[in-house]
Amino acid sequence: MSETIGKSIPRVDVLDKCGGSAKYVDDMKFDNMLYAKTLRSTRPRAKILSLEIPALPDGYYIIDRNDVPGRNRVRILIYDQPFFAEDVVNYIGEPILLVVGADKAKILDIISQIEVHYEDLEPILSIEDAESGDKEPIFGEDNRFVDYEYSKGDPDKAFAASATIIENEYRTGYQEQLYLEPHGVIGVFRDGKVTVYGCMQCPFYARNAVIEGLGWDEERVQIIQTTTGGAFGGKEEYPSLICGQAAFAAVKTGHPVKLIFERTEDIEVTTKRHPSIVKHRTAFDAAGNILAMDVDIKFDGGAYAGLSDVVLQRGMFCAVGAYDIPNLRIGGRAFATNTVPCGAFRGFGAPQAFFAVEMQMQNIADKLGIDPIDFKLRYALKKGDTTSTGGILRDEIKIPEIMRTIDDMSNFRDKFQKYENESGNIRHGIGFSLFFHGCGFTGNGENIISGKITLRKSSDGAVEILISNTEMGQGALTALRKIVAKTLNIPIEDVIYENPDTDRVPDSGPTVASRTTVIVGGLLEIAAAELKERWHESGEIEISKVYKHPDYITWDQKSLHGDAYPTYSWGANVVEVEIDTITCEITLKKVWAVFDVGMAIDEKMLRGQIEGGIAQGLGYGNIEVMNSNDGKIQQNSITDYMIPTASDLPEIESQLIDNPYPYGPFGAKCAGELTLVGAGIALASAVQNALGSQIYKIPVRPEDLLEEFENGN
Repeated sequence: MSETIGKSIPRVDVLDKCGGSAKYVDDMKFDNMLYAKTLRSTRPRAKILSLEIPALPDGYYIIDRNDVPGRNRVRILIYDQPFFAEDVVNYIGEPILLVVGADKAKILDIISQIEVHYEDLEPILSIEDAESGDKEPIFGEDNRFVDYEYSKGDPDKAFAASATIIENEYRTGYQEQLYLEPHGVIGVFRDGKVTVYGCMQCPFYARNAVIEGLGWDEERVQIIQTTTGGAFGGKEEYPSLICGQAAFAAVKTGHPVKLIFERTEDIEVTTKRHPSIVKHRTAFDAAGNILAMDVDIKFDGGAYAGLSDVVLQRGMFCAVGAYDIPNLRIGGRAFATNTVPCGAFRGFGAPQAFFAVEMQMQNIADKLGIDPIDFKLRYALKKGDTTSTGGILRDEIKIPEIMRTIDDMSNFRDKFQKYENESGNIRHGIGFSLFFHGCGFTGNGENIISGKITLRKSSDGAVEILISNTEMGQGALTALRKIVAKTLNIPIEDVIYENPDTDRVPDSGPTVASRTTVIVGGLLEIAAAELKERWHESGEIEISKVYKHPDYITWDQKSLHGDAYPTYSWGANVVEVEIDTITCEITLKKVWAVFDVGMAIDEKMLRGQIEGGIAQGLGYGNIEVMNSNDGKIQQNSITDYMIPTASDLPEIESQLIDNPYPYGPFGAKCAGELTLVGAGIALASAVQNALGSQIYKIPVRPEDLLEEFENGN
């Protein structure tokens, strides 16, 4: 490991996964194992009056609310979502019970015979519906899971003194994670203890939920992460629900119980990216300078609160983008609706907010007749500025270099002017986006969880990483081993890092928020450096470290004021498109990307993150259409819900800007979520450049553009 850490090496899990020997949860078998299938609500909102269940053959079981010995609530942020429905159902697909038995066909037959008698209630199916107050609320008195507001400077005075105000509304829809492997768990009960195996991001989230559902002491509950085929946030909190269900089933039946979702089921009932409505009001003085911004963010949280609180907070902290605006008012609400619950998805909250602010800045630049890069650079954040929450930006911010680099790569300025003047049936467009990602948990979240890591050196010189962070395709198994091996100057083969088992590893926090490398990897580097000093000691050596923010970080959760994140990664994207104005079909020509993620731990893996993130961002901006009709997801298959394939993607050219973070391992910052945020925005901006009609909604679909043409816009 004497070479630079960024030099790429083969991923340590590549042979098992490419060779087919990796064991996923559905590959696992236990003696006398039973299978489970979920009976789900067919109503968006209704009282359950009664259930008619047929006589069950020997060896078949019903698992429902009566089989939850502890608290029938999933532990996420608040306790509103039941493991199994009680007196009411609040969305189509809500779990009512499991049917468990040895034969899958027989289970389906039993489910088909169960009759649920409902009394339908008037559902709330949209943000507007939830906000109107015309129907009986689902949650609290106003259907608001959370409601925040914060300000900076004196926005009232700035708006009162303004010469011009520009106001626009921006909308985004659902986005489905569509990971390769659907949800799946196996519950096993033996010797008075429950063990649940499953594909997931956060084993300790699941453990805590199962503990409360069973009402047991923590030593009687074990969660083991299996090889996980993708997650993107979709396996953050949702596995807590089904881990509990599998545990209850295993306890009742005395058998191992496997619960695996079919793809249609997975798409219909699991969490999505929050749909959003964002209103931007921007005040200017007589010279055209921005005085203030007032941003109102509304998220559709679905039927249960889930992670809407933290998703909304991140969205609000991204509301004015990468810009230094002196006077701000940011408001945000997440509403309860009788639709599938929304949750975490790569970038959680940021893509919605950045789409709105970047398009607002684009629209203002267009109105003023200013090149968008020049206009955005005028207001770009720099070292020493304060964030929207009043936090001080202490690290070097290389936005000017990022902008110069991507302009040189793409020839953006020349093309932007050229394409504005095109006519004819085939037109071209080019769009630009600027964005950031705050690394780690928001505010004091990292200090609250106090993530702990352990390194254990055995007598034979092998070193084991003991953490709860999971490999889900992003490369953690390789990146974290590299950090330890490089620090200790030992072969990476001598570093052990296995899928987490809550009986063996400390709680180092969840695998979310792009915190694994910068937070957990940083702790591992510190522990490895200490271990190196003690390497000469005989016998087993164990070193543990607990994360604490740098001393300069301050945060007031009540006022949402201070350093929302310890550091930020930055990025810019340019997308070039070609549009047939007869069909309004959009063809992607090329994507350029520049990122500052500190330093790369492995350049090839980072390129994979870049290309994968950009692909998801382009899908979000263009083709990933998902609608809910009367509370039911309409696009419930890979055929109906389209994501970009390799043949859909253009060439992606990317560059990295080195900017080491002193508290990150080898200077690394966060990377994984940053790479998704800007691509869909730049695509929308490119369409706007090509057609001259302003874009207020993504995904940008041909039918919407045709309507614009028909309306003469």
